[in-house]
Amino acid sequence: MQAEKDAHVPSVASLFISRWDGATASRLPPTLANRLGIAIAQRTYEVYQEILRSDRWRRLARMGAQPQRLLWASTGTKDPALPAGYYLTALAEEGTVNTVPEKTLLSFAENGVLEGVLDIDAAEADAVVEAVGKARIDVDALAVELQTDGRDSFVQSWNDLLERIESKRRNMRTT
Repeated sequence: MQAEKDAHVPSVASLFISRWDGATASRLPPTLANRLGIAIAQRTYEVYQEILRSDRWRRLARMGAQPQRLLWASTGTKDPALPAGYYLTALAEEGTVNTVPEKTLLSFAENGVLEGVLDIDAAEADAVVEAVGKARIDVDALAVELQTDGRDSFVQSWNDLLERIESKRRNMRTT
């Protein structure tokens, strides 16, 4: 790392939790319903922690590097059978960010209980992912599909925003 470079660059890596469950809802048996998103989050957090314990990361941290934080997105429940804070309580962990939807936050504020932090049970998370695979869902292919869909959605939102700005700019010129 060059001396003139600033190693203190805050950033996040977003993981859209409920989208995993939404994409598999109609294809999984009830015993696996709404479990894949949290299992993927657990596996991701476990790898994240391994990276932060690595010698490479320690060297970067000594130079002032800041860890990229995990951002749990899409944490509002899509399944009405789930409590509003289902993903919120399952993913509470220091050093992470949760983009809690307002409706979820308000519901949780009224009757939610935060009992602890993200409980990493690697064996359980792996067992869920393996069971999903046995249910004939290719988790790796689903990851690519979700990334592509997410990218396309963000690009569309960005283009819509630019179009609205351009439209307002044109309207301001004519008035």
